Amino acid sequence: MYYIGIDLGTSSVKLLLVDEHGRIHRTIAKEYPLSFPHDGWSEQNPEDWWNAVILGLNELTDGLEPGSVRGIGCGGQMHGLVMMDENNNIIRPCILWNDGRTSKETDWLNEEIGREKLSALTANIAFAGFTAPKLLWVKANEPENYSRIRSICLPKDYINFRLTGVHCSDYSDASGTLLLDVEHKCWSEEMCRICDVDQAWLPALYESYETVGTVNCAELPFLQGVKVAAGAGDNAAAAIGTDTIEDGRCNISLGTSGTIFIANDTFKVDTNNGLHSFAHASGKYHLMGCMLSAASSNKWFMEDILGTADYEAVQKEIKDENLGHNPVFYLPYLMGERSPINDASARACFIGMNMTTTRADMVQAVFEGVAFAIRDSLEVAQSLGIAVERSGLCGGGAKSRLWRRIMCNVLNLKIDIPVTEEGPGYGGAMLAMVADGIYSTPAECAHALCSVRETIDPEPALAEQYSRRYQIFRKLYPALKDTFKEMKEDK
Repeated sequence: MYYIGIDLGTSSVKLLLVDEHGRIHRTIAKEYPLSFPHDGWSEQNPEDWWNAVILGLNELTDGLEPGSVRGIGCGGQMHGLVMMDENNNIIRPCILWNDGRTSKETDWLNEEIGREKLSALTANIAFAGFTAPKLLWVKANEPENYSRIRSICLPKDYINFRLTGVHCSDYSDASGTLLLDVEHKCWSEEMCRICDVDQAWLPALYESYETVGTVNCAELPFLQGVKVAAGAGDNAAAAIGTDTIEDGRCNISLGTSGTIFIANDTFKVDTNNGLHSFAHASGKYHLMGCMLSAASSNKWFMEDILGTADYEAVQKEIKDENLGHNPVFYLPYLMGERSPINDASARACFIGMNMTTTRADMVQAVFEGVAFAIRDSLEVAQSLGIAVERSGLCGGGAKSRLWRRIMCNVLNLKIDIPVTEEGPGYGGAMLAMVADGIYSTPAECAHALCSVRETIDPEPALAEQYSRRYQIFRKLYPALKDTFKEMKEDK
């Protein structure tokens, strides 16, 4: 028996063919374009996702015996606004999770409606990347498009819709819309009223491991009738795929964005709303800190600034003795920032360079800056009394042994590297297994299939040195906050 996991990412979709024992038999990746129409904007055409998925699924299943695929589950980029008209046609390109155009709408929600009320209704405050502020932006700036809306969905839900014809979502992904009452797992009537959203536009809600329908798509004849699980937001799916399910378990992802994900058995809210309070794909809850430019910071600096894709060669220039002693700091705010500062105006910068600064210093600063920004969110979690002693680590950035070591010592946590590092796609396949009934719960499935390949322990002296460096890092953004705002207003 085979199960397909789909990881609908920002730059590509990755598809996995997994058997019921958790062995990965095939992987297929298909890229698609990403558009930046204006500074701080980020968009994609959902048809590009679908075309990539169709090509990938047909390649993935080529040569398999009929009936050998039993289920499909998708983990996908969160928060994106997909709008469809009465004929289910796409109205405009999807406004993505890392889009920062909604600062006006976000400020209105947080200041006029009020953070306290938003938190009471949804367990979260407004962030520029969330779905509801994007709807308000479309209403104010593209009223003709707004008038055509008959349904809205999130990116991975658009794929499920095209697969099954069912307009649906899951609680973990819906948590990031700012339209869901997270604690009670239902759409908030009051938030819909505030944002002028017709509840008829919103998809039906499911647990991530529930079956929403079967494949009903002429472009996929081999998969007709295969069960489709509701799936999950990418980080909740990755948490299933790394066994981050039990209360207090932690996982960090270094993908295009960076996240720290802490599982909770019960509903919890950070009183300052620096962390997101979301439903988990397990059926329970989690707290999450999200930074917008993690591995993408490294990709940007290496390829766009240094003009090289030889990541390994540049990393070899970084000397062990320079770890914890780098005079250069990097603020990783290329697209603004989410957790915990919630500032779409923030921008990336290097600080502390002098005539002896090398490119190795700057690459190291990028690694350290991302790690320090993740620590910002960890500090919030620890202030709530959550004792985190170790964390899983996945995502493209986790493939760098040097970055793993820096993360371990900046956070002063044991770091577990999973045997299978496929994150959302693997978690999606596991959710499909639960939907098919071969496992009773995501926790049972994760305990059976997930294991740790390597554990990295903090080095006490280095961890202490990084703790001192972090105290400097945490002063930089507050010192520049007003300047970032002035820079944005001066355009």
